[in-house]
Amino acid sequence: MGFEINRFQGDVDEELICPICSAVLEDPLQAPECEHVFCKACITQWISRQPTCPVDRQNLTSAQLTQVPRILRNLLARLTISCDNAQYGCTRVLNLDTLSTHLEECEHNPKRPVLCEQGCALVIPKDELKDHNCIKELRSLITKQQQKMNEYQHEFHELRFFILEQRREMQLLKDFMRALKTSNPSMRAIADAMDRDAQDREVVRWSNSLQRARVTRWGGMISTPDDALQRMIKRTLTEMGCPIHILDDLMENCHECRWPPGLCSLETRQNNRRQYENYVCKRVPGKQAVLVLHCDNQHMGEDMMVEPGLVMIFAHGVE
Repeated sequence: MGFEINRFQGDVDEELICPICSAVLEDPLQAPECEHVFCKACITQWISRQPTCPVDRQNLTSAQLTQVPRILRNLLARLTISCDNAQYGCTRVLNLDTLSTHLEECEHNPKRPVLCEQGCALVIPKDELKDHNCIKELRSLITKQQQKMNEYQHEFHELRFFILEQRREMQLLKDFMRALKTSNPSMRAIADAMDRDAQDREVVRWSNSLQRARVTRWGGMISTPDDALQRMIKRTLTEMGCPIHILDDLMENCHECRWPPGLCSLETRQNNRRQYENYVCKRVPGKQAVLVLHCDNQHMGEDMMVEPGLVMIFAHGVE
């Protein structure tokens, strides 16, 4: 599917003609043994029907095709060709290697994107402008957006149903553990361990679902958040699906009175500021706050971490 010969200025060497389409080579590829050259589209289509060279019938597969020598590419690049949009009024004649760049910018290109100036401000192909109906196109756009929104809502409901099922199963497991401890005191220690293990796995799953956050200004940390701020953060954590059994502990740990020794005073926070970058922080959406969960930060020492984790609230500096 090469370039028509009548578009070129002057004579074209027959070595630059594709044996299949009889046009000037486009994206040429070469057979390795016989060195015959063809347009990429032509030879690919030919081999799909019969895996042989069209000229001498030697066996040939797509995997065997190679790039043509540089000298052949240079000869093709120097050919001068008329623009594809000559029929629409373009009079440019340019080197073949600059044709694709010109076509993107050619003002005579019927498919060139243009801005509708009738009111909708949509970008549409130039040749569709005369039949363009702003109201119809905007309605179509709104319909597509509504369809996407419906798809998102459906996915959200499915995810919410999955989360509720997980919570229900977790509650059943907790009830079973509670009943086991009540009916068989000798199993109390095992049941307690299983209960703690299940709770730990729930926290890890929740943590893995959260997006990482980066604190850019640790100096903006609020060590004594007020009640209103704490209620807002707690409500957000609940909406994020925070496991119920750690929610209250996390909120109590957002105040410096519950922080570990390395954070419990302004002096210790300043002394340990180099360790902050080692924290693995999770984002609290829409808030200048991060979660620093124990399950993600077991590499931190006891002086910098408590269970089940910390809620750090900032005046600014969270990305």
